[in-house]
Amino acid sequence: MHEFQAPNFHGAGAPDWRNGVIQDFARSELFERTFQEGMDLVEQTATYLDGEGRQESKLLSRNAALAYAAESMRLTTRLMQVASWLLVQRAVREGDMAPAAACEDRYRLNPDDVARSTETEAARSELPHGLTGLADRAERLYERVRHLDRRMYLESRTAEPANPVLGHLDRLKSAFGG
Repeated sequence: MHEFQAPNFHGAGAPDWRNGVIQDFARSELFERTFQEGMDLVEQTATYLDGEGRQESKLLSRNAALAYAAESMRLTTRLMQVASWLLVQRAVREGDMAPAAACEDRYRLNPDDVARSTETEAARSELPHGLTGLADRAERLYERVRHLDRRMYLESRTAEPANPVLGHLDRLKSAFGG
């Protein structure tokens, strides 16, 4: 496995430059680590919600129990989105899906944010640490995957901002005749 390199958007490239980026990521160590982390988190969450979490939820006040239900639904939604995205990348890696097919909107992360309600946020301190810990880990993973999704599928070749240091060096060279 090799490490995923962020795409270089400067200079001319083949029209299918994005396909190469997608395939490079799918074959990278970053993908392997992210995939393993995502699948492990899905498994840990299922185990928690079916066992210890179920028992802990029975001990909560009515408001906290409602917040628990909302947070666990949000958590499972986030993890389903991440797992689906990761499985598409694995399908690309294994040759079961063409990189161009992975670009379809139906395989992108849902752009709609699954935000916590104000009631859930207010009752968060009453929620079991097992649930909030899993939710926080899932949120961090989701944000990383969302960043990767944007970089690989949504940003155009020209969207990459110019390197400000190189811009300053070019101006210095021009000013001093270099």
